Amino acid sequence: MHSSQETEEELLECTADQLAALKLLSTSRRFILTGHVRPDGDCVGAQAALASCLERMGNDVKIINPDPLEPRFQYLAKNFSFGVWDGGELPAHDVAVFLDFNEMSRCGRLGEAFAKAHSQKLVIDHHIYKGEPWWDAAFVDVRASATGLLIHRIHEALGLDVELAAAEGIFTSIVSDTGWFKYSNTDAETLRIASELVEIGVEPARMYQAIEQRKSPKHPKLTGAVLSSAHFFADDRAALVTQPWSEEAAGYDGDDVLDCVRSVEGLEVVLFVRELADKGCKLSARSKEWYDVQKLTSRFGGGGHARAAGASLEGNLTEACAALIAAVEQDLSADDGNR
Repeated sequence: MHSSQETEEELLECTADQLAALKLLSTSRRFILTGHVRPDGDCVGAQAALASCLERMGNDVKIINPDPLEPRFQYLAKNFSFGVWDGGELPAHDVAVFLDFNEMSRCGRLGEAFAKAHSQKLVIDHHIYKGEPWWDAAFVDVRASATGLLIHRIHEALGLDVELAAAEGIFTSIVSDTGWFKYSNTDAETLRIASELVEIGVEPARMYQAIEQRKSPKHPKLTGAVLSSAHFFADDRAALVTQPWSEEAAGYDGDDVLDCVRSVEGLEVVLFVRELADKGCKLSARSKEWYDVQKLTSRFGGGGHARAAGASLEGNLTEACAALIAAVEQDLSADDGNR
């Protein structure tokens, strides 16, 4: 346990909204933790870490997501049960905690079930939100590198040491959203906490193998096909890669492609557009130094962070790509005029 003085210092650093969230966490007893569709490492890692925290306080905690846990994060399931909503009644709960997102629609039809529930709503997140608050309390910091980092702060504010199960969850969150510490959101706090987690017992090499080195034999070929589609534009400051729909490509993880293309010298922004089975498209956007991809994706109904964001687009692959190229070219041209 932390000393009372350390806990008081942590509380002094919290905002009024964060203090309200901490009160809700410390005075309630039945929790459901939920995430967005296709929950990623930051989401499920934060869920595991918060479940550890709340269970140690004697609470009843359930994790229920709209989609199942990815196989690469299965190691988290050795300590926590990751449920998938089946469309039925939600378990009795006092507080629904929404981790790593701030739009209830991001958890699909499960959001409708939570909207009807009479529980209090708590958001723990690090994404930008511009609408009217719909929650009862929020522990939010858009400067935080990962939602899991906020769970570490919650441990400290509540005076709880981080146990190994929670440490693995927090580490999963951090490496997922910092690209194993290579993205620009990697700051001193992130590295300090990562060091503490290793001291607790987290094994980075083992976790890297579990998360990153279990791809299927078809992954290299799919990656090669996507890379071969690379189209550079705006004087080679931007690039677009695409993936037409196919059964074989369903669920393809394009992080390798994005990192490879973004490594090109002088390139600022890369767009990866995947065609979906319903003929809509999924955009993943990344930037290197200054271009705000969150502002770009927000124009298409998406969101995220300044250097990493995404959106779902209507229309076919050709239409989606044309609209995105036009938007990025306009942005880069406007930037030229401001220099």
